[in-house]
This record gives sequence, C-alpha cells and structure tokens, in this order.
Amino acid sequence: MEKRSGQGGPAFQEDEEMEEEDKAPDMEAWERAYADDRSWESLIEDESGLLKAGDDVQQQRQHRRRLIQASGPRIQRGIIRYLCLILDFSRAAGEIDFRPSRMAVVAKAVEDFVREYFDQNPLSQLGIIVMKNGIASVVTELSGSPEAHIRALKSNLESFGEASLQNGLELAHTYVQHIPSYGHREVVIVFSALSTCDPGNILETVKKCKAARMKCSVVGLTAEIYICKHISQETGGSYAVAMNEGHLKEILLEHVPPPAAMPDASSASLVRMGFPQRGSEGAVAICACHKELRIGGGYICPRCRARVCELPTECSLCGLALVSSAHLARSYHHLFPIPTFDELLVDASLRGKSSFAGSCFGCRIQLSGGGSLRLRCPRCKRDFCFDCDVYIHESLHNCPGCETLQEEAVT
Repeated sequence: MEKRSGQGGPAFQEDEEMEEEDKAPDMEAWERAYADDRSWESLIEDESGLLKAGDDVQQQRQHRRRLIQASGPRIQRGIIRYLCLILDFSRAAGEIDFRPSRMAVVAKAVEDFVREYFDQNPLSQLGIIVMKNGIASVVTELSGSPEAHIRALKSNLESFGEASLQNGLELAHTYVQHIPSYGHREVVIVFSALSTCDPGNILETVKKCKAARMKCSVVGLTAEIYICKHISQETGGSYAVAMNEGHLKEILLEHVPPPAAMPDASSASLVRMGFPQRGSEGAVAICACHKELRIGGGYICPRCRARVCELPTECSLCGLALVSSAHLARSYHHLFPIPTFDELLVDASLRGKSSFAGSCFGCRIQLSGGGSLRLRCPRCKRDFCFDCDVYIHESLHNCPGCETLQEEAVT
C-alpha cells in the first residue's frame, strides 16, 4: 500500500475546544458558533445611513473575472459534457474546522453546484463517486437528473476510513472511457484529507487519465498537496484550496461554465438527437430507464418508441440522445455570450438628460454619485448596477436594453 501525504499535523480536537471555551467563557454555545463567522463585518453603510450587505466586493470580483475572460482569444467550448464528481468522505471529512463539519459544508456546496450545473448545461450529464474506507463507490450513474443526484447524496453522508485518489480516478476512468468523441470528459475532486492510501502507483493512473483526455480538477479543503497539484497539471485541470465555506462554493461554481476544449479534441461533427413527444396521461407502458411499469407521463423516443421518464437522457434501447428544444436554447448562450459591460464612473452632469440617466435600466435603482461605478452595455449603451450585471450574465443571458431596442425596431 502506498501512502502519499502533504504538509500537516495531527488535530487535537479536544484541546482546541477547551481553548475556545477558555477564550469565551461568557458566551453561549450558539454564540460561539457564529463568533468565528463574523458576518457582521460585511455590513456597510450607504449614503442614506442604512445598513446593507457588503456584496459589492464579490460582484466586482466576478465582473473583473469576466473582463479577463473577454480580453482573451475566442476559444472552443463543448456544450455536451460528462462530469464525474468525486467526493472525499473519509475520516478527514468529519473534521469541524468547517462548521458544522467538512462533510456537511461540502454536501451543501455540491447541492448548489449540481443545480447550477444542470441549469447552465442542460445537455450535459453528471455522476457522483464517493471515496471512503480506502475504496471508491458509485453514488449515482451519469445522468441528467439533478434531483436524483441530490437525493442520493443526502442518503450517503457518512465519513470513515481513508481516501484513495487512485481508486476514485480508476472508477471515473471506467465511466468516461466509453463516452462518444464529441463529449467532453471532466473530473472534479473535492478532497478533504492530507493523504491518499492507494493500492498501486497512482502516477500510472494519472497517465491513463491523460491519455483518455480526462480533464481532472481538484478542490482541496486543507493544505496544498503535491499529488493533487500533479493530477491537475498533467490533465489540464485546475487546483485550488478553499479558505472558507464561501470560497469553496465560489471555486465549485467556477466549474459550471463549459471549459475550453483540449488541444487534441476532435473536430466539429454532427450529433444525432431526437425530440420526443410527451406521452398520454392514461397510457400504461414500461419505462425503459427504470424497467418498471408506469402509468401516464413520460416521453416517447421518436426512433424506437421506447418510453423514458425525463429529459435530457439517452435512450437505453437505441442509444439516441433525447433532448427538448428548450435544452438547446439554454445551451446557446455558451456559444454566443453577452459582451462584458464597460465600467464607467457616475457623472452627476448626466442626470436629467434622459429618464434613466441616473438609474439602473434593469431595476431602476438610483445609481449613487461620488465616484461610484456603473456598468454600460457596449451595444445598447444602457447603464446597469452590479446586481443586475451579475443577474444578466449568470442567469438571464440576455441584455434587457438590447431586447428593448429590438422590440422598438420591429414596432
């Protein structure tokens, strides 16, 4: 058995709890739980003297990230992704440096990630693998149902034993090696431990994943570990260590947009898809995906007439990819994204020249002066606040100002 570890030492949990109690003897248990969070420090006072959450720094950081991405060259992205999410539920996941525990924080962050992943990538599929007790086991198969993944994850929240990165990568490799050439193979590992207990040479497994064009990324919860960094560098992925719960969620959400295609990816090719019709409510048929007798609902494959429960999916009989027109429309924004808004200083002299010169075109909130920033669409020249900028680029994927100009041109 090989054991690879990074920097770190033993955790004396009882001593740390006693020290915390000595530091705050007059505080209740629930007060100590929130004392480390210090969420009140993020409150700021606006010009009218009211308190508001200081989310501007986070929103500005997201805007700067979009500016950096927009300044780079246009890259090829794949909208049909197959992602294996490998979670470390070993003994280290039970540590309480993340409140209430690492495993609970990871489960919550993964739940948000799964919902956002399928919202932004409706044509993609995802599977969950858990590492514990030195082995890797499948929690959910590759599928396109976010609720099924979340239910299965909540029923497997147990942490014990050691983690094995090699077993997790080997299991993920067996799932993605049969994916068609047009699919993009990705692995995201959320690693809680400081070591990995492997049955063989993990470096050979990394070479195998690289040969299979698997892009492996690692999100750590402890110190930086050499083997995790080596895996991400060799396969073209990324490696980051979360500093807190908010940072962990931010790192995971960075994997929601489709990544750049690998240099040796296959050229563009046509993908055969089917658009099934909704089955009648009173019909009785056997579900092809669950092999069970179902009454009403479902979708009928246009090629083999088999019935499936949900979309998108792949027909288990004929192998045809089954999608709906809404799924294609929601994947469209990755290929033609909205341009990044330009930053402009609020100028008081502009107010009064137009009905919305001093307010956000999206939410109509007044844009304060005094050197604060506003964001302007380079196409329609409408001004927006940071809240609307985040909503437009990450959820709506349409500029209200540009849509308004198109409607006015038609009428």
